[in-house]
Amino acid sequence: MPTLTFPLSRIEGHAQVVIEVQAGEIISAHFTAMEFRGFEYFVQGVPAEQMPVIVPRICGVCSTAHHVAAVKTLEDIYGVTPPPLALKIRELLLLGQIIQNQATSLFIFTMPDRLGVASIFQPAGEAHPEQPQARIATRAILVRRAGTDLISVAGGQFIHPVKAVIGGVTGGIEPDAAAEMRAKLTQALPVACELFDEYWEMSLAMGERIGTWGDDAPACYIAAVADCRPNYYGDIIRVMCPDGTTRDSFPASDFRSYLTYRESNYSYAGQTSYGGEVIRANSLARINMARCMGTPRADEYLARFKSAFGQPAHAIMLFDLARGIELVYALERAMEILADPLGQEDTNVPYTPHDGEGHGLVEAPRGPLIHHYRVENGRIVQAEFVIPTVHNVLAIERALRVAAERYITAERVDMELEPAVGRVVRAFDPCIACATH
Repeated sequence: MPTLTFPLSRIEGHAQVVIEVQAGEIISAHFTAMEFRGFEYFVQGVPAEQMPVIVPRICGVCSTAHHVAAVKTLEDIYGVTPPPLALKIRELLLLGQIIQNQATSLFIFTMPDRLGVASIFQPAGEAHPEQPQARIATRAILVRRAGTDLISVAGGQFIHPVKAVIGGVTGGIEPDAAAEMRAKLTQALPVACELFDEYWEMSLAMGERIGTWGDDAPACYIAAVADCRPNYYGDIIRVMCPDGTTRDSFPASDFRSYLTYRESNYSYAGQTSYGGEVIRANSLARINMARCMGTPRADEYLARFKSAFGQPAHAIMLFDLARGIELVYALERAMEILADPLGQEDTNVPYTPHDGEGHGLVEAPRGPLIHHYRVENGRIVQAEFVIPTVHNVLAIERALRVAAERYITAERVDMELEPAVGRVVRAFDPCIACATH
């Protein structure tokens, strides 16, 4: 029985796709995470109050989401409610992550698929400023840097932020720093819109060229944001049916009553399902649930998206367009927040540590991220990280099977299969560094 193995690039972490074929029939299509991290074991015995500075090391890309989720989990255990200004600064911190992540996924990871190249970056000495790739790369870096700078302003530093603490944040944002950051976002917004418009047109052209937008079978969707003016700080988890109706909503502490998690015998990443059904998280889930974005340019893109593709939309290449809408929204929303005073109020409240069990929820770029800790004698005795990527694994594998059935027959394997495999996986923007715990 032939086995086709496809190493993957332009994703976070290390993974491969393995497709088994017999007489032209697809026996299996597996998405395999090849690395094991083990942070759930590393943190056992750690003083609980150290978790917010330890867990960002799970992933340099998703460190912001883990930082905030850890703080929220300990606040759940200690019974702490942060002051309003702290929540606003935490929202800014998560908006910065949306900007840098969606810019990376759109313009660095998946734009090359639209251009038919391996990378938007070229070796030194070969690039010319007027070449299309060079112009895309320069603008993409500007937009992405706006996100990393925002994380630094709101979180103290970009990789492994430190500013969110139990009870709030360590301090506000001074007017001069807020004005400077707002100016950077103001500069980045039209550049992001210009790039996204180009990306949209390239996606339409690619769909015409290859004759498909990928797996478009209906699925359930899961997200932890409201249906208007999404706040990635997270409140409750919502599940949307394939027909667009909301079926369930539940707090992070009840996730086991609604989601089924199982380990895999071929991958270090597990899989979740909802009532035995395939679920999808990430950008398309949030945009499918969105009634409005609440900012001018993002609402224009949302209306255009729904007019063109319907609600809910199911084709997997639409994950990428949904990221563009969120990129624009995050820039606009962060500009709104930075226009408010951010340094005149209390930014934290006192707390008393004690033992217990708690959950923390944030809507990370890839979907709902849940931390669950049990604390005894001030130390972590159990930690569980429910990673957004695992919600998408079954959907990824279903989409891979659709691609394989399109390009494999009993007589031949179409050479378009390899780029198709990459497009499928990158549409879901998986983070393998996070998913193997």
